[in-house]
Amino acid sequence: MTVDFGLSLLFGPPAGQNERFIDDITSAMPYVGGAMSSMWMTDHFFWHESPTFEAWTVMAYVAALFPTMQIGPMVLGQNYRNPALTAKMASTLHALSGGRFIMGIGAGWKEDEYRAYGYPFPEPKVRLEQLQDTLEIFTRLWNEPGKVTYEGRHYSVADAWCEPKPSPKIPIVVGGGGRKTMSLAVKYADMWNISDANLTTFKEKLVTLREHCETQGREWHSLRKTWFGRLSVGATEQEAVARAAARNYTRDNAFIGTPDQLVEQLLAFVDVDCDYFMIDIIDSPNPELLAMVCEGVIPRVKAGR
Repeated sequence: MTVDFGLSLLFGPPAGQNERFIDDITSAMPYVGGAMSSMWMTDHFFWHESPTFEAWTVMAYVAALFPTMQIGPMVLGQNYRNPALTAKMASTLHALSGGRFIMGIGAGWKEDEYRAYGYPFPEPKVRLEQLQDTLEIFTRLWNEPGKVTYEGRHYSVADAWCEPKPSPKIPIVVGGGGRKTMSLAVKYADMWNISDANLTTFKEKLVTLREHCETQGREWHSLRKTWFGRLSVGATEQEAVARAAARNYTRDNAFIGTPDQLVEQLLAFVDVDCDYFMIDIIDSPNPELLAMVCEGVIPRVKAGR
């Protein structure tokens, strides 16, 4: 089984230091470029008073700046943007980047953003129905020839064009741990993602995911199982734990430890079929920490030891 790694980008720069956002990514690339294949941007409008960049703008800029890396959102809130327009934006970025875009999509959850920006915040059932409409529109616009018409519960298109069609195909990641979300991942996606899950939770979710595969006739290994979240590394366990604690992370929701401990923790997920890790390395771009992860952890996990 091939195991991949991606770098999770921060949601914005330090206050008053806008240039740090790209400078930090650039300084990390000598380490990241040989160990990871992708970069991922979260889709949020604000985190309290912290500077927060808009996801699509970042993805377009970063895709041009780092031409060897795939780029994707982890994950888009489906009702922040019209789904047909989102499909068009994705196909455009995919074409201009030489086929390096990955579509990450979810139902949306951060209520304070919806309220602050004037978006309706419907109940979970409606947001999941909207997500299904969105995935149907993506699939049809990207794959059906000519004009596309679709009438969903909440979203529709009528004689809509999406040219050029994405080539190669845009991989879809559906993020979320609810039963309905996982069912949609099985039906529409190339990858399923869960955030900040410990091994016990991950295994429990896989039971549900397998049930959906069996019900829908989906071959288990045709759907990649992926994990998104934080990783804290240190020369000692105490150092790694303290670094994670400063950002309110524990081993219940993050990978934490020395390189040897991290390899053991990550391989435990690989053993149950997780094959893609999108990670935010806490206190990156510290070169010592990047070297520990990109040279002392990731190659060993990919090699299975």
